[in-house]
Amino acid sequence: MALIELTDVVKSYRVGEQEIRALDGVSLEIEAGEYAAVTGPSGSGKSTLMHLLGCLDTPTSGKVVIDGVDVSRASDGMLAEMRSGKIGFVFQAFNLLPKLSVLENVELPLLYAGDGFRRRRKRAFEAIERVGLADRVKNTPLQLSGGQMQRVAVARALVNDPKIVFADEPTGNLDSATGQSILQLFRELNAQGRTIVLVTHDSEIAATAPRQIVIRDGRIASCVEARREAGV
Repeated sequence: MALIELTDVVKSYRVGEQEIRALDGVSLEIEAGEYAAVTGPSGSGKSTLMHLLGCLDTPTSGKVVIDGVDVSRASDGMLAEMRSGKIGFVFQAFNLLPKLSVLENVELPLLYAGDGFRRRRKRAFEAIERVGLADRVKNTPLQLSGGQMQRVAVARALVNDPKIVFADEPTGNLDSATGQSILQLFRELNAQGRTIVLVTHDSEIAATAPRQIVIRDGRIASCVEARREAGV
C-alpha cells in the first residue's frame, strides 16, 4: 500500500451560485521514501492538493488515505492528530513567531502535543543541529537571514519525526543560491528515508525532484519520473 493514496478526489467551492472545482477527479499514489514535486501554473489546484494531503482540509468527494488512515471524512481531532504525529510542514513565509527564539519556535509543535519541558528542549535542539543552526538557538527570527529562517522552519517540521514533509514554495522568498541550499537539505532528508512532497510553480525547481507531478485545471496533466527517464 502506498503511503499516500488519492482516489477520484474532487474539491469544489461555492462562489455565489457558481461551483468552482479546484480539484476535479484526482487519483494519485506516493510511496514511502519518495521525493515528489507538485507543479503547475497559478490557480491549477496544487495548493488545494497540498491542503488535502496535509490534512488541513477534506475533499468534497473521493478518498484520501494517509499511511493507511482514511482522512477523507475524518474529525477535526483526527486531522489534528495526523498533522502532529505524521506530517511536517514547511511554508514559503516561514511562519515563525518573531518574539520567540529559534529553540522556542522549533519546540512549538511539541508544546502543542503536550510533551514535557526536558523532552521538548532535547528534541528541538537535535532538530536544529540537524539543519546546521546549533549556534543560533538563542537568536530570534529577525536576527537570521532568509535561508536561516527557512532552515528553522525545516527543523520545526522535523521535530515530531514525521513520516512525510510537505514543503509549499519553500524557496519562493529566497535568492537562488540560498534556495539551492534548502533543496539540498530536502535531498539529504529524502536520502535518509523521509518522504518529501514539494509544491512549486517553478518548473526548474520541480525538475530537481526524482518525480514531477504536473497539475492543470484541477487535474493531473502528467507524472514524470526522472530516474526512469534517465534509464536508472
